[in-house]
Amino acid sequence: MRTSSSRRGRRTAMTAIVAAAAVVTGAALLTGCGGGDGKGDGAAGGGRITLRIGTFGSFGYDNTTGAKLYAEYEKAHPNIKIEESNVADGQKYWDTLKLRLSRNSGLADIQALEVGYIAEATGPAMADKWADLGKTGGADLGAFLDWKVKQATTGDGKVIGLGTDIGPMAICYNKDLFAQAKLPTDRTEVAKLWAGDWAKFLQAGETYKKNAPAGTAFHDSASGLFNAVVSSEPLQYANAKGELDYENSPGVKRAWDTAVAAVQAGLTAKLRQFDEKGTWNAAFKNSKFATVACPSWMTGIIKEQAGPENQGKWDIAAPPVAGNWGGSFLTVPKSGEHVKEAAELAAWLTAPAQHAKVFGVNGNIPSTKDTLTSTAVQEAKLPYFGDTPIGRIYSEAAAGITPAPISRWDGQVKTFLTDNGILDIEQRGTDPAKAWENVKRLVDDKIDK
Repeated sequence: MRTSSSRRGRRTAMTAIVAAAAVVTGAALLTGCGGGDGKGDGAAGGGRITLRIGTFGSFGYDNTTGAKLYAEYEKAHPNIKIEESNVADGQKYWDTLKLRLSRNSGLADIQALEVGYIAEATGPAMADKWADLGKTGGADLGAFLDWKVKQATTGDGKVIGLGTDIGPMAICYNKDLFAQAKLPTDRTEVAKLWAGDWAKFLQAGETYKKNAPAGTAFHDSASGLFNAVVSSEPLQYANAKGELDYENSPGVKRAWDTAVAAVQAGLTAKLRQFDEKGTWNAAFKNSKFATVACPSWMTGIIKEQAGPENQGKWDIAAPPVAGNWGGSFLTVPKSGEHVKEAAELAAWLTAPAQHAKVFGVNGNIPSTKDTLTSTAVQEAKLPYFGDTPIGRIYSEAAAGITPAPISRWDGQVKTFLTDNGILDIEQRGTDPAKAWENVKRLVDDKIDK
């Protein structure tokens, strides 16, 4: 899940404000004006209309802690008011979105969509639910990374989503905790600890554990580690044909074995990322773990959750193996009342100029080619991370991304593997073999293959 207009000249520091959950949570998860409910708000009569956007995580568009893109667009389009509904849990967001798509009711004018669900959204059961953004809204599809456009393209060539960001991987680490554990703190030396092998990452964890400050763990979450490892694999949940095949996937096996080994070695803080109680968030602020798998969008979360008292304590090193964790799209349900206006807003929000503004605030790596390779991105820094060359680190990681095949069930299977598999091992002491069988039963029961 998923990034200031103050970029001037070379090596200009980025504004380090993190996009937070924007305006509405909970039951208003996907508040919408679409779905043919007959409640217009002035479009037909030329009056002011409200465009509603449903998002999850941190997209960095909002007027409070984001890039203030909504205010900018509203100023240029005085007939349009923008409202965003945002939640933290992407799986709950998707489950609700699917339900409302099936009912053709309660949808926002624009719905964000995570890459783990894009194959299902472009599949035959859902493909006709979306507006074709290759023909509506004026988006320049050629500006996006080719593979990003391909991911959002249906079998009959309709483009249902415009790329927001991608998720090149790194490892973020707490320099103070590393120093106390007698580990190097220079990012180049830190990267050497685990270069080329996730097993070396666990070895670094063992070294940390020997001198760990009381009450701290090497890594935040075994599920987060699983996601990081699987995201660096050429085959993940699907085979080369895009068919679900997680049971035979060498990538899933390596990720599962690595996560289990981390649990069994006592290297994790046993936390569930993005938990609703805020335990994971509080652990950032209280410096309870030394490392977190860190796709580009994680930098904003660290800044917000660790807080100003921890500014300068976190740094970023290259990961053991390059990978891509996450990345999202903006879609427009075609049943909405304001499809044309929504498509135009989606195209504007995902244009290179806006990608650069969001990156400047939130650190979300753009999915547009020119922005990704621009000097502003390549030489950018986030003040929260001091002199860390965040732009260079993540843009270099992005250059090495080769997207894995995806199936329509990837997002759901990932949730089963992490929240119902790895988490049970980590928090409840479930035997790994039993946890794996539990995941298989869930997949067989919940997914119609």
